[in-house]
Amino acid sequence: MKNLIAILFAIMITISCNSQKMYSDFDISYSKSGGYAPIYENLLIKGNDAHYSYEGQGKKNKTSFKITDDEIKNLNQILTQNNFRHIAEDHKKIYDRIAVSINVKNGENSANKTDASMIMPQYKKNWDQVVDAFQQIISKNVKNTQ
Repeated sequence: MKNLIAILFAIMITISCNSQKMYSDFDISYSKSGGYAPIYENLLIKGNDAHYSYEGQGKKNKTSFKITDDEIKNLNQILTQNNFRHIAEDHKKIYDRIAVSINVKNGENSANKTDASMIMPQYKKNWDQVVDAFQQIISKNVKNTQ
């Protein structure tokens, strides 16, 4: 009986760990969350596979799709052109607003940036262009996002 319980416990641990793997095993991620009426939007890219989820305002959407090599190349080019690694975050404390976080794990653009505390004014245009690139991928590949 003890062996059966131990085996069931091991299976439950394995299953619960694998369900979170998608959220940690990615090359590039874009997330948008927060606000007075909270929303949670995530785009995770691993190779040519993309996973999108949205929850907020009474709506839920989860979908997976393929991203072409050209789209990935274009995204990396936009990150490079806008000096993603050098975008500076402000240190102001701002609450109850929607914040965007972008995490690039590999390559010359690897960095983790967020506008949760705002972006320094001299980098705002660069940040907006990077965010726009992700929003274009979402609007092209996901139906009924909001």
